[in-house]
Amino acid sequence: MSNDETCTYKQGELNQCAPLAVPFVPPQAASEPAYDSGEALAKGTLFPGLDLPFMDYIAKSGAPNTPLAELMAMDFVTHELALYLDTHRDDAEAFETWKKFAMLAKEGQRRYTELYGPITREDVAESKSWTWTNDPWPWDPIGKAASE
Repeated sequence: MSNDETCTYKQGELNQCAPLAVPFVPPQAASEPAYDSGEALAKGTLFPGLDLPFMDYIAKSGAPNTPLAELMAMDFVTHELALYLDTHRDDAEAFETWKKFAMLAKEGQRRYTELYGPITREDVAESKSWTWTNDPWPWDPIGKAASE
């Protein structure tokens, strides 16, 4: 390719227009979470080293005590543990903990859906009609879950 040609997606090979970079993401040093569960849920991470403010926003501590917040906490823990396991696949204890929480989260979602209605479209897969758009939504303050 000559210097006066424009690089396009059609080249099909790495060419002089392609910038090269080597990304580096350091692994977490410890597997022990330091935040308690309420603070971790509010901040969006179990690990203080990953608690970085975004555009001067600092998350508040504490989470509401509602059935939906409990379900969100279970989902959060399973996602955090899965991210940890992506870089620490040989940590058998973390994997066993993830399996326990994954089963608890699945059961919690099933029970929540029975009591308050669907929270994902997949929750209506066994319904007789399309009830996904029926009120109340899980986050709707006038919904059943908000009054508990």
